[in-house]
Amino acid sequence: MFLYNLSLQKATGCQTAVYGNFSGPKAQEIMVSRGKILELLRPDDSGKLQTVYSTEIFGVVRSLAAFRLTGAQKDYLVVGSDSGRFTVLEYSKEKNRMDVVHSETFGKSGCRRIVPGQYLAVDPKGRAAMIGACEKQKLVYVFNRDTAANLTISSPLEAHKSHTIVFAITAVDCGFDNPVFAAIELDYADADQDSSGEAASEAQKHLTFYELDLGLNHVVRKWTEPVDNGANLLLTVPGGADGPSGVLVCAENFVIYKKENHPDVRAVIPRRADLPGDRGVLIVSYATHKLKNTFFFLLQSEYGDIYKVTLEYKTQGDAEVVTELKMKYFDTIPTCAAICVLKTGFLFAGSEFGNHAMYQFAGIGDHDDDVESSSATLMETEEGFQPVFFDPRPLRNLSPIDEMPSICPLMDLQAVELPGEETATLVTACGRGPRSTVRMLKQGVSLTEMAVSPLPGHPNAVWTVKRSAADDFDSYIVVSFVNATLVLSIGDTVEEVNDSGFLGTTPSLRVGQLGEDSLMQAHPGGLRHIRADRRVNEWKTPGRKSVLKVASNHRQVVLALSGGELVYFEMEITGQLVEVDKKEMSGEISCLDVSAVPEGRQRAKFLAVGCFDNTVRILSLDPDNCLAMLATQAVAAAPESLLMLDTGIGESEQEADASMAEAATLFLNIGLQNGVLLRTEVDRVTGQLSDTRTRFLGARAPKLFSTTVRGQQAMLALSTRPWLGYLDAGRFILAPLSYELLEYASSFASEQCPEGIVAIAQSSLRIVTVERLGEAFNQTSCKLRYTPRKMCMLPAAAGADGGKSSALVVVGADHACASTAEAEAAHAAAKAAAKEAKKAIEAKAKAKAKKAGKKKAGVEAAAESAPVGVFESKTPLGLAKALKNEAELAGMREAHLRDSAAMAQFFAWLEAEVAAGRSVTEAEVGLKLIEVRGQQEGFIEESFPTIAGAGPNGAIIHYRAIAGADRSISADTMLLLDSGAQYDCGTTDVTRTMHLGEPSDHQCEAYTRVLQGNIGLDQAVFPSGLPGFMLDSFARKALWQAGLDYRHGTGHGVGAGLNVHEGPQGISPRYNNTQEMLAGMIVSNEPGYYEDGSFGIRIENLLVVSEQSTANNFGGVDFLGFNALTLIPIQAKMIKPELLAPAEVDWINAYHAKVWEAISPRVEGAALEWLRANTQPLTVAAAVAA
Repeated sequence: MFLYNLSLQKATGCQTAVYGNFSGPKAQEIMVSRGKILELLRPDDSGKLQTVYSTEIFGVVRSLAAFRLTGAQKDYLVVGSDSGRFTVLEYSKEKNRMDVVHSETFGKSGCRRIVPGQYLAVDPKGRAAMIGACEKQKLVYVFNRDTAANLTISSPLEAHKSHTIVFAITAVDCGFDNPVFAAIELDYADADQDSSGEAASEAQKHLTFYELDLGLNHVVRKWTEPVDNGANLLLTVPGGADGPSGVLVCAENFVIYKKENHPDVRAVIPRRADLPGDRGVLIVSYATHKLKNTFFFLLQSEYGDIYKVTLEYKTQGDAEVVTELKMKYFDTIPTCAAICVLKTGFLFAGSEFGNHAMYQFAGIGDHDDDVESSSATLMETEEGFQPVFFDPRPLRNLSPIDEMPSICPLMDLQAVELPGEETATLVTACGRGPRSTVRMLKQGVSLTEMAVSPLPGHPNAVWTVKRSAADDFDSYIVVSFVNATLVLSIGDTVEEVNDSGFLGTTPSLRVGQLGEDSLMQAHPGGLRHIRADRRVNEWKTPGRKSVLKVASNHRQVVLALSGGELVYFEMEITGQLVEVDKKEMSGEISCLDVSAVPEGRQRAKFLAVGCFDNTVRILSLDPDNCLAMLATQAVAAAPESLLMLDTGIGESEQEADASMAEAATLFLNIGLQNGVLLRTEVDRVTGQLSDTRTRFLGARAPKLFSTTVRGQQAMLALSTRPWLGYLDAGRFILAPLSYELLEYASSFASEQCPEGIVAIAQSSLRIVTVERLGEAFNQTSCKLRYTPRKMCMLPAAAGADGGKSSALVVVGADHACASTAEAEAAHAAAKAAAKEAKKAIEAKAKAKAKKAGKKKAGVEAAAESAPVGVFESKTPLGLAKALKNEAELAGMREAHLRDSAAMAQFFAWLEAEVAAGRSVTEAEVGLKLIEVRGQQEGFIEESFPTIAGAGPNGAIIHYRAIAGADRSISADTMLLLDSGAQYDCGTTDVTRTMHLGEPSDHQCEAYTRVLQGNIGLDQAVFPSGLPGFMLDSFARKALWQAGLDYRHGTGHGVGAGLNVHEGPQGISPRYNNTQEMLAGMIVSNEPGYYEDGSFGIRIENLLVVSEQSTANNFGGVDFLGFNALTLIPIQAKMIKPELLAPAEVDWINAYHAKVWEAISPRVEGAALEWLRANTQPLTVAAAVAA
């Protein structure tokens, strides 16, 4: 039997990471090990992490260390693995790979306790390294240079000690004295011989210094001293001119400074105030940061708390003496396997579980109010050293910049077929505790949307061009339509221009740059050459011929005319574009492409031509045999698109070792109409085609476009899904992109997006960029509160909108995740519930016995037939869900800000459509709402089916529009619109009633009284504990005064990211609605009025119950009120100001001012103007006193 495996997703967890300058003296880089993967990461100027290099090794990385030889310009990497080898690697920037400088076998392979590799330490001056095992063996290697200044390594020197367990190893900074290494060791020789276990209980850890004598070339145990038995980690203290030297010993609850012939300096590790007394604090990761005249350490505990450690020292004689050790609480981030501080002000956190993160330093912990422990204030009591307590707080010194996804640890995995998806989706449950997530992994590299803009009509092509070849960024976006060309200028904003020189009254077939500073536009009627001084040279097609296809680079242009004629143009040294040659092909031409001009050359050598006779031909562009046929390849279907791609480097290891010029390979990519992509190698000398490879991309014919990835030419293939072909470590990778269908694309470069893609999707222009190149899946995550244990995908069922949806059930659990108080309360509630259940069972048994006439039957006998353990009671979960915490409230506020922006966009569109006389149906309103909300971040779905009632349909309280049987909305129509959405941060529910023409006086009066009811409830102040039914009349008072009313409740509870209708709270006239109002609840405020067969009015905001400050506090009772979450304007023309009290006018104006302030930064264009017009102050003069 042979078992094969295919890695769908490389390891994402971080085992260890080191900071270094691996590619150059000023390069800020991080080398990360992920299982059997080594990755070189480099942050860009904004702190976004980019994967520079990734390689798979045959083994498991156990430890990493960076070092630099004296006088060298970059760092080497030492790797400790399960291979039984000591390996030194060097990163080659030119070849983009790690080269093995030295690899020496010292033992058996595998993660064995006596085989070195678990621990690794390098002398700070780059002179030697120690590699150690968990037990006994430690080897020291000496680094030297040969006559060619290449790194050489000596044979290993042993520093073994039998019957010894090693807990940590580090190097001691001794300047240029003999290298010294420190180790925490425990000798178990006596315990091994003592069967009573007494010797084991008395075993003592020691801190041992090993000195490498460079003169005698051997290692000796220089010094040893007992150390705290809780010691688990060693840190190197800078020495020489940088500091006092020595080591920091991290032990349980303590950090101790140690140095030979120096007294211990000890400080307690600050501990969380709520941490149980029997729980210690251990340091699990650390980083050292050197500044010009000082240094500090960042240490992280197992709970994620980071501490800043500093040393105060002074010179006494010839030695530096440490006088004080300070340890200050810095920040709290997820627990890390490794942290690295970069000199550019960033901190990389390789998390133990969950996503890795990049932080920027907002401060260096100099705040006086942060908790600090010090060796100078250390106090010893009868119970030990007095602890120092602190409470974790939000980030203060670190600001999150970027995240790298990680699904470690993977708790459960399922492959599911989701409705509407072409390929299977992997659903993973991963993480631990509150950092747990459920992630949907969809195949493909993710694209980040930078901008989306609608276009006037349906475009068919797009290009970007620069004004000058020396420019770093593009100057124009040129969009072609069926009968016109639109030119957009790229700057701080993108706007249409008319002075670019491009012809706007005809469609474009190709736009590009020629020479250093001129532009080219090919259109059906000919060729337009736009010079730098805005002079335009025109070439027009002969007779009735038209241009069908165009190919160009910055010096050559080839046109394919109707009838199969090729016309070749070339730019002269003077900058003039001249016609060079013509050629008649045997049939119509389907596609063209010409390769880029190689550096140092005047022209490209080859032209690729695709014909409808299912052939692809290579023609020469050499002046001696211009347009001569060089090669022909028959293909299975008519070619749709061609792209000549110069990879710049070969694919084989032999080619990768050769020079760039020798290894460069030219490929011809052919997209066929049957959805197949062919990739053929083009001989650079003869133009012959060979080594054809085939891949099916989709049902649509692939369209091929050139783009830029990592500074190199890459290929974008657009079929039923987009694909990206790029070069990675000498190999050409063709990966799918996780994005919607694109129709045309071009490369894009701007100051905000140096490497991007501008593309057309239906009638919109998209600017996207690839940020996580190399990842196999695009991840969508949902946060969990507890560690997931198992999950189950329920079968797809028909949803409310008629589509199919699936539900995922996740079972999560954690040990001791509830506090003592919560556990005791739950236990007491369970006991009380059991007691009530017993009473109910006994009562039921007695009644049953009496009814049956069984006088002698005891309660126990009857209870045997009762449903023991089954009882009915109100679940406590409902009230717990109703009381929102601060995180849920913050999410709900953000959800309403997003939703209000979407509603402003929708109402602006609706008013424009009606004003233009276009017919909009009720069903179309629901679809448009999904569209505009879908453009908001985190939109998931509707929170309920939209109620869009026009005219008499508005009087139907729970109306549902059906396409084909619905009404149209016009200028004489009143529209009642009740809708909501589910976002990843919360739930919305809003109702607005508007008239799109001139409302009647009766409609305005009814609308105003409904509004007065909404305001009345919004401004209500009431004692805590008041039931919902007692608040209902606040909303009906103004309607009752006119003899009007409505036949539904005033408000319902709303969940945070859950059900849009949630109990137990509510506001209605029903007397059984006795749930008291409590702070943190969310309720709707939706009074209304309905006239059957005529119109309906409802105004709905969501409110948060919150504590109110009152002048008095009668009976010691707190008073509550409401704060509005919904921020959408109320239509002013429907209001009769004379019915309003001044306080009500003030409420409307204050509400609209708040709406403008919160929503205006989130909208633009027509939506912004609509928002501005609908938030103008209401004239107070028209209002009279109540």
